[in-house]
Amino acid sequence: MTKSESELDPLWQNLDWAIGQMLIMGWDGTEVTPQIRNLIENHHLAAEQTASLVQELQTIAHQAGHPQPLLIAVDQENGGVNSLFDEDYICQFPSAMGIAATGSTELAYSVAKATATEVSAVGVNLILGPVLDVLTNARHQPLGVRATGDDPQEASQFCIAAINGFKDAGVATCGKHFPSYGNIDFLGSSLDMPIITQTLEELSLSALVPFRNAISAGRLDAMFVGGCGIQSAGMNVMHACLSDQVVDDLLRNELGFKGVAISECLEMQSLIQEYGVKGGTVMAVEAGNDLVLLCRAHDVQLEAISGLKLGVENGIISKDRIYTSLKRVLRLKSVCTSWQKALNPPGLSLLSKIHPTHLALSRKAYDQSIAVVRDKDNLLPLSQSLLQEEELLLLTPLVKPLPASAATKNILEKGNKAISMHERWIHQERGAIMSGEGVFRELGRSIARIRNGKLLHTSYTANGLRPVHENLINRASAIIIVTADANRNMYQTGFTKHVAMMCHMLRGTGQKKSLIVVAVSSPYDFAMDKSIGTYVCTFDFTETAMASLVRALYGEIVPQGSMPGTMRKSKKVSKTRQQWLVENYDRERDASALDELLKTLARSSTPSLPYITAGANSFELFNTHVEEAHFVVRNSSTKTLYGFVATYYMKGVGAIGALFVDPAKRNVSIGRSLHRRAMRSLLQRPGIKTVQLGLTFPGVFPGVPVDESGSNKSWFDNVGWDTQFPKRLTNMVIEDLGAWTAPEGLLQSIQRASLSFDLIHGLDNAESVLNHVATHAGPEVVELYRFALHETNTSGVVRAKNSMDNLLGTVIICTAGSRLSTYIPSLHSASGEDVGGIIAPIVPSTSQSRLILQGLVFMGVRQNKAHKSAKSVLSWVLDEAYEPLSAMGFDIQQTFDEITNSPENWSDLS
Repeated sequence: MTKSESELDPLWQNLDWAIGQMLIMGWDGTEVTPQIRNLIENHHLAAEQTASLVQELQTIAHQAGHPQPLLIAVDQENGGVNSLFDEDYICQFPSAMGIAATGSTELAYSVAKATATEVSAVGVNLILGPVLDVLTNARHQPLGVRATGDDPQEASQFCIAAINGFKDAGVATCGKHFPSYGNIDFLGSSLDMPIITQTLEELSLSALVPFRNAISAGRLDAMFVGGCGIQSAGMNVMHACLSDQVVDDLLRNELGFKGVAISECLEMQSLIQEYGVKGGTVMAVEAGNDLVLLCRAHDVQLEAISGLKLGVENGIISKDRIYTSLKRVLRLKSVCTSWQKALNPPGLSLLSKIHPTHLALSRKAYDQSIAVVRDKDNLLPLSQSLLQEEELLLLTPLVKPLPASAATKNILEKGNKAISMHERWIHQERGAIMSGEGVFRELGRSIARIRNGKLLHTSYTANGLRPVHENLINRASAIIIVTADANRNMYQTGFTKHVAMMCHMLRGTGQKKSLIVVAVSSPYDFAMDKSIGTYVCTFDFTETAMASLVRALYGEIVPQGSMPGTMRKSKKVSKTRQQWLVENYDRERDASALDELLKTLARSSTPSLPYITAGANSFELFNTHVEEAHFVVRNSSTKTLYGFVATYYMKGVGAIGALFVDPAKRNVSIGRSLHRRAMRSLLQRPGIKTVQLGLTFPGVFPGVPVDESGSNKSWFDNVGWDTQFPKRLTNMVIEDLGAWTAPEGLLQSIQRASLSFDLIHGLDNAESVLNHVATHAGPEVVELYRFALHETNTSGVVRAKNSMDNLLGTVIICTAGSRLSTYIPSLHSASGEDVGGIIAPIVPSTSQSRLILQGLVFMGVRQNKAHKSAKSVLSWVLDEAYEPLSAMGFDIQQTFDEITNSPENWSDLS
């Protein structure tokens, strides 16, 4: 028996059971069919779609002897893509791009948590989301508002906030669609595979950034691998989800993903035509997928099962390969479900209880997402620009109702065929706008009610401007045209421009013809067309979105939303010199608000940044050798902090030790205002010789966090720093200290070099150590050592000496109880486990420095193990010195660039 098999429940020795766990199936309808019962009882499968039948599915699985419950997965992306909809229990929330339009990662977190709480109540344990794609070709992509936008860093922030929301509600997460659906081209017919034409280097700088950041954040349970092709230099792949270059090499080896890989649905026509379902299923598993998705057809699903069995019989797929995937799937189940939870979902009682709160959150989110991109002639609100006796015309396109909507519910109740979520949104026809005149009927009624006056409402189609439209335009004083993905439905563009031209001509004759264009899906329809003077975006056309639109049009709310990504930034360029009031940090007034700001940043950042374990007290040293001054930008009415900067001065060195801004308030000059005030404060210090970004003590930010895109560093470039020659500082970690062993031969090498090590506590015999540190490091590192030596019970310094008793190097070590963890967040565990610290190794460059460093760190690890620490954190390793420490078993945790400049760079501020 293999090791893989022996670690598992004996039941999984039956290969049929193991294979069954590698397939994830869906079906049409809301009742248990004989086919799905057969799959669960006889083929031991997980289910893909769910509603109120989930408990019955889990009962069937339990009675069939499944050791763990089924994975129950849904597409619940919000906006237009929701598998679950019930007006009485399940709330509508904005699309991913709609949430991004609010500018609030806090709201993204709250909405995600609410969504996951609702689906969890009916037994769902896996959400197929969030969408991690970047719209690198935003105006022509079928994903549209399902993605956050075209800025990879902004997408990362919002997606990580969503992942945290899902996970905190107890639901597993699945990022999609790797490596990206945000940059695909359809080079042939709609049946052909969409193609990525970017190189891997281009993908790495844009499309892969949110995937990489989400993986680094550590809370992504699964990854959905797309069905697109890749045609570029270095990679020629017909189907990403069938390629080991994409799954095993790129996703697992390069990006370090250790969770469950799920393939795109193998019922795609292009895939069936080329490989067949049996061959495709085997290829998907060979490529590295752990779960193979088959959406609907029972005969196809059975074919996939037989294909996998045949693959094992033919020796194409090994038993070990099956058990590798099985263990990943079982690990995923263990974190998101149990029989107690699966057989006893809280159901409608919980949904009824939370519904009022979630409705209020939904309304808040939609209200904040509505974006007025332009209102050149001040037509909004209509209550001020349109008299009650004047006529208002609403022109709407014919669109298919959203699957999760009252309109679709009405269709289904009348006996019409269900709309398949997967077909509607993943394999949708290129022309997605079809019949469905009733979709905007309620919008018209709502406008009529709120204005308490006449409203004219009719639809328009690909037949263009008809006499009926001309007659109504002549009657009306104001016209609202609704567009829905006009870039993919060009008749809408032509119709809107025709009406705009007609209104322009009629205004020339002295008639009042106000024109408002509302994009209810992609905001890019007329984003760049300045001939449309008043342009509003809602980011989806759910009933709740349309209700918020009406409130915005009539001034009941002031629209706060903005265009996503780079368009938001380009719009705010004119505001980059806005000055904010900067105040001195007041501990009594601001500490709790600073803690809240840090929590907000933690929710929208990867754990590789220290926000999650930092607090307001992490920035105040109360050290007689250090002068410190901290500043805030705050809302004096709500007491909310928008940004914070910490500055320190000692022995001629002035440093910015932290500078951060609420993600919802970025790109409006708060950071610039804080930076200007911080630099003015530092430059006024008498005797200042050097200014630097980053500080070792306190060590919340030893430097500028290194990010893939270089955006952090470029920001500091733009405010005057020369960032060309940084000092690289790396934090490293041994995650499982109990399993760590010393590298072979290390002790012998230390002995041959006649190196000795001792551990000292207290300041009595520390003069040589402090002199050594002062000679080879900055004054803040001296204060760090002085602080550690004061803590005689929890910290100490290891000294390295040669046979002549000369001091060759030093390092601080500390136990979990050390107060150093207040100032060095990487020493603090959010999960409560004991962390041992090995801090600030100071080893001058000599022929022996590599071995001395390894020896010091080895002594630190031994001390950490002796104190029963769960893991060892090593801070901060200079430049390339991390390489010999990687060989000792340390992994890179965080990387920073400490930047040092001359005060003359800011002579205009002093």
